[in-house]
Amino acid sequence: MHAFRHEMPLQLRRPLVPAILAAAMLLAGTDAAHAQVVYSGERDGALITVGALGSAQALQFGDRKLIGLTGFVDADTHGRFGLEAEGRWVEWHEAANVHLETYSIGGHYHFDLSRRWRPYAKGLIGFGDFNFPYNLATGRYLVVTAGAGLDLRLSSRIYFRAVDIEYQNWPQFTYGAMTSATASSGFKIKVF
Repeated sequence: MHAFRHEMPLQLRRPLVPAILAAAMLLAGTDAAHAQVVYSGERDGALITVGALGSAQALQFGDRKLIGLTGFVDADTHGRFGLEAEGRWVEWHEAANVHLETYSIGGHYHFDLSRRWRPYAKGLIGFGDFNFPYNLATGRYLVVTAGAGLDLRLSSRIYFRAVDIEYQNWPQFTYGAMTSATASSGFKIKVF
C-alpha cells in the first residue's frame, strides 16, 4: 500500500519564505529586552495610534522609483506585541502611468531603547493592486511584507516615525515573483 503524499505547488511555497523570515525577525529580540523597566503608568492597556508617512519605493518591475503616501493604524500593547494595518498608495513620479496600492495587516513587535526611542519589527500580509503601463491592464496580487523601523516620542501623544523600511514580495505577480523596497518617514498620533 502506498502512502498518499501531497506536495504544495511551488507558487504557494514561495510566499511562505518571507512570512517565516518576518516571524523570525519579530521573535529575535525577545530575550534582549527582558530586563528593561516598565514605567508604572504604562504597565497595562493598549496604545492605539494612527499615522501618515511619505514613502519612496523601488519597484523591481522595470526598475522604477516611485513615491507615495502611507496610512496606518497601530494597536500596541505594553507587553511589546501588537497589530498593524497599513494602506500604501504609490501614485507619483510614475513612468507610463505605472502605480500601485497595497493593503496589509499583521503582527508588530516593539521594545523601548529609552523613554523616547522605540524600535520595531513587523510582518504583514495582504493584497496589492497594480496598474500596468499605459493603463493596458490592472491586477490584484498577494503581497507579503517584512519591515522594521524606529519611532521617536515627541510628546505624550505625538510620535515621529524616523524611518520605516519595508521589503515586499509579490509572489504571484503576472510576470513572476516581483519585489519592492520602501523607505518611509512621517508622524503618528496617539488616539487612546
